[in-house]
Amino acid sequence: MSLEALIAILGMAAVTFAIRAGGLLLANRLPTTGFVASWMKHVPGAVLAALVAPAILAGGAAEAIAAAATALIYIASRNLFAAMLGGVLAVYLARLVLGA
Repeated sequence: MSLEALIAILGMAAVTFAIRAGGLLLANRLPTTGFVASWMKHVPGAVLAALVAPAILAGGAAEAIAAAATALIYIASRNLFAAMLGGVLAVYLARLVLGA
């Protein structure tokens, strides 16, 4: 391993640690009630939707089937983890069956 690679790895580790430590330090100062707390509660779902929506729109039939299956599983179970797991399984099986 070259010295430049080692410096790059150490630099990335320091930046990653600083970002995570900053989040932990900031988390104690965030409000736990009110509008901001309610807004912060919904940010992860919005980010996940923003990440998944382009793949669904740009994808084919397998992705559309998986999105529908994920939505149905979530509506039936109200369990996000089960919905995500079902969606991954659905896209895998749909791609396998459709040959996509």
